[in-house]
Amino acid sequence: MNALLFPGQGSQLIGMGSEFYNNYELVKKIFKLADEKLGFSISKIILEGPSDDLQLTKNTQPAILTVSYSIFKVLKEEFHFDFKSFSFFSGHSLGEYSALVSSESLDFEDAVYLLHERGKAMQNAVPIGKGSMLAVLGLETVEIQNLIENVKNKIEVCEIANDNALGQVIISGNKKCVETIQNILKEKKVKTIPLKVSAPFHCSLMKKASEDMTEKISNTSFKKPLFKIINNVDAKVEMDPSKIKKKLIDQIFSTVKWRESIIFMEKSGVKNFIEIGPGKTLCGMVKRTVKDVNCFPINSIVDIKNLLNEFKK
Repeated sequence: MNALLFPGQGSQLIGMGSEFYNNYELVKKIFKLADEKLGFSISKIILEGPSDDLQLTKNTQPAILTVSYSIFKVLKEEFHFDFKSFSFFSGHSLGEYSALVSSESLDFEDAVYLLHERGKAMQNAVPIGKGSMLAVLGLETVEIQNLIENVKNKIEVCEIANDNALGQVIISGNKKCVETIQNILKEKKVKTIPLKVSAPFHCSLMKKASEDMTEKISNTSFKKPLFKIINNVDAKVEMDPSKIKKKLIDQIFSTVKWRESIIFMEKSGVKNFIEIGPGKTLCGMVKRTVKDVNCFPINSIVDIKNLLNEFKK
């Protein structure tokens, strides 16, 4: 049994997808569609930068979708890869949009627009410098949650933003509260890494962003996906278009339950995870969380050929 995974923010880099862009007309067409929908050249930002522009959340989100979907289409249409053996599609945060587009639940152009708007809404929800995010390594989720409960007060916000993998959790909230947690963990000799982000994503400080996106998501047409979609909010299968919309709205301020999603898929019988998009972050998370499974990152033509050889065995 197989599952397809799509990465989220943090996997972006200048030139991502350029090999596919230079070799396949269908990728040029996808990039052009994104440019036309957004009214500016996201293609140029993806392929040439500058880095500061790509790192802007409003650009990062549609950029990663564009590259991920391009690779998916090359795999499907140029290499005729058969996805019938795939039980689940799932994406990390914005990657959920990539999963929905690839499963034909959501039109690509609509997703590009929504992610650009989502990025702007998330950026504008909290003044720059007022929020932060911190990666905590080596502790279980429940330990971090207990620490947060002991530290946070009624004014400050500090919450688990991403339950990524065993021993890899991201917390998000007001800068002062997150720094307090960081200092406590430093005393306990727990490794932490401050994230270079422009806003505190996936916590209740993002509720304004969620409200800003409610009408836009609600007014967008969604169809029943061709594949089972594991959503981020509760790590369960969601196939109902109206419920998918609700989960995408809630996802903006909710914990990304990625570890639970991986475990759910593995317990359902998935043995092969294929990550489509820039980087190979999700494969690392899979390997940290479940044993005796394979994970294949696909972000080059050689990767696709290696995958096809594996699936012929």
